[in-house]
Amino acid sequence: MKKNRTLLALLTAMLVGLAVSNVLWGSLSIPVGDVWRIVCGGEVEDHPAWSIIVRQGRIPQMLTALLTGAGLGTCGLLLQTAFRNPLAGPSILGIDSGANLGVAIVLLLLGGTASIGNLTLGGHLLVVIAAMVGSLSIMALLMMLSRLLRSQVMLLITGVIISYVTGSVIQLLNYSATEQGVHSFVIWGMGNFASVGMERLPVFCILSGIGLLLALLLVKPLDALLLGDRYAENLGIKIGHVRQMLLLVTGLLTATTTAFCGPIAFIGLAVPHLARLMLGTSWHSTLLPATMLVGANLALVCNLLSTLPRDGSIIPVSVITPLIGAPIILHIILKQHK
Repeated sequence: MKKNRTLLALLTAMLVGLAVSNVLWGSLSIPVGDVWRIVCGGEVEDHPAWSIIVRQGRIPQMLTALLTGAGLGTCGLLLQTAFRNPLAGPSILGIDSGANLGVAIVLLLLGGTASIGNLTLGGHLLVVIAAMVGSLSIMALLMMLSRLLRSQVMLLITGVIISYVTGSVIQLLNYSATEQGVHSFVIWGMGNFASVGMERLPVFCILSGIGLLLALLLVKPLDALLLGDRYAENLGIKIGHVRQMLLLVTGLLTATTTAFCGPIAFIGLAVPHLARLMLGTSWHSTLLPATMLVGANLALVCNLLSTLPRDGSIIPVSVITPLIGAPIILHIILKQHK
């Protein structure tokens, strides 16, 4: 127990250090002293644009990466516990596929604009709305099917089927889309923590915070599920209700992160395993907070790595996360095989 507390304290200290590093360093080189002055409310008279970069760019980007990592890691842990499958992740139920389909319809079919009566929407706002509607639609469908499908395995298979169907529809839209539409969809699909910005950050923080809080409230039912459905039912746990809540939480977190940041691969799949390896326990009272911290740390590391060119350009996050997550998953597969 003492070891776990020490590890959680260490992860928290790492989180603070990485958060500060994400503000101090970015794709454009700004002296550390000037960054600190800007964060404290001052200005750099010779470079007024630096204030905008730090306050409107780096700080929202850091917070977005932190919450995205914590949210996706939490989704992975919830799904791996619910389905008793170590390779379950946020994409396994097709919720992020719904977001992809929503964005594909907007960018590939509608050309990036949509009109509702006298109201015309476009740009990043329309992309976020489309991704959120697509994700929540799939989540609603899964919640309805979960009442009919008693088997968790069947629900898992249904999610995979949904992913294949949405992928096929997206391919059809790609086939008939314009070059500009395909380019915009590919850029969105690369993932980006910098796409939220200060204006959208409050909404993103509120939605992510609600999802993480609901996840923490599921600690006891999740621990009961580790001992088997019958044991959980004997403890008074309503399995169907817990499954509905799991879908709600994972759907909300996946929809929020995918809508605002694009698809971010491997974090949800790899982070729970990293947390288990560190703690050596499966009890969620400790594992869930550790998973949130590990996910936030990993996302902040990926965000730092994405700024490596140091010429004002950014490497897409979805290029970096598989390079870190894939070796972890291969290690888990080989370990289980042995």
